[in-house]
Amino acid sequence: MPMQPPLFLVLRRLCVGAALLVLSAGMGPAAAQTAPTASQALPARPSASRAAPVPAAASPAPVRLRVVGGLAAITQYTQLEGPFWSRDLAQLSGGRYSADVVPFDRAGVPGMEMLRLLQLGVVPLGTTLMSSLSAQYPQYTAADLPGLNPSIAALRSTVAATRPFLEKVLREEHDVELLAIYTYPAQVLFCKRAMAQLSDLAGRRIRVSSAAQADFIGAVGGVPVLTSFAQMRSSLESGETECVVTGAMSGNTLGLHTVTTHLYPMPLTWGLALFGANRAAWNAMPPDLRRLLRAELPKLEAAIWASAEQETAEGIACNTGTSACAQGSRGSMVLVPVSAADDRRRQALLRTAVLPRWMRRCTVRCTDVWAATIGPVQGIEAPRQP
Repeated sequence: MPMQPPLFLVLRRLCVGAALLVLSAGMGPAAAQTAPTASQALPARPSASRAAPVPAAASPAPVRLRVVGGLAAITQYTQLEGPFWSRDLAQLSGGRYSADVVPFDRAGVPGMEMLRLLQLGVVPLGTTLMSSLSAQYPQYTAADLPGLNPSIAALRSTVAATRPFLEKVLREEHDVELLAIYTYPAQVLFCKRAMAQLSDLAGRRIRVSSAAQADFIGAVGGVPVLTSFAQMRSSLESGETECVVTGAMSGNTLGLHTVTTHLYPMPLTWGLALFGANRAAWNAMPPDLRRLLRAELPKLEAAIWASAEQETAEGIACNTGTSACAQGSRGSMVLVPVSAADDRRRQALLRTAVLPRWMRRCTVRCTDVWAATIGPVQGIEAPRQP
């Protein structure tokens, strides 16, 4: 359904204010003052009345992309995603193509609106956190349901099973070309008081980042509190929360090891993110640029996954102060081992609480989505939707 003009203008102003241009190819100051559309992905052509002769041997104007990346201050962005767009693209293309990239949490764009802004073409190339789709498009979030992927190997299998579905539905229903699926490190528990097992979370106020995480925490008896990444430490210090779910290394970066005492390393979720392009902007790119991105983005994706696996282990090492900590700050947290009993409870909670509640939030036949993607791979039959 077309967006009504007033809301569209609000969204457009948000992105223009964050300098999210579509593409530019030698655009002058006058052109830069107006908000571009997807059609401006093509190099600008002067009007016939003012056109200057162009030598036959002239090189095409360089193309500069504008990209919305992942979370700022996280390794995925600072060491991999940011350098790829701001440095590597120009080197790989011999200076023909380059890009400006901004992390989405500093772009002034609400995370829950990113998919819609990609569809509109206001954001041409952007990153959508899967957790931000939980309310409006829960069917797209099945790959990262809490309790589903206890290891990165399991996560790889789950994403491989889901990717064809996501590619198809994003292209056909949102005019978005899916170019990569990124993951953050395992999302684990930092707690201010001692714990030995999942049941010890009962009654505690626990930071979560999505409705699905809230389902899992609620099922173990905890009180889920939706809190942004930037507010986690202050929420612990103020007593608003007693535990938080976040990445082990990102938590270390925020200094959570100084305000919590116990680390529970069971991966509740991982933090998948979809990187895609507005299809009009994508199709307007020069063919060799599309080929270059198709070749290089899978390499970036692989590097991000390898980093997520490494940071999961190193984050645990740093927070607990072992010698394997090389990049972070050494803490003295108690590492709580995940028992076989808790692993069985994780599986039970997935089947009896997380999956049924995910089904209830779905506006499509999510039983069919599950049966065609993850169910057969993980050997889990979803409960039937009412």
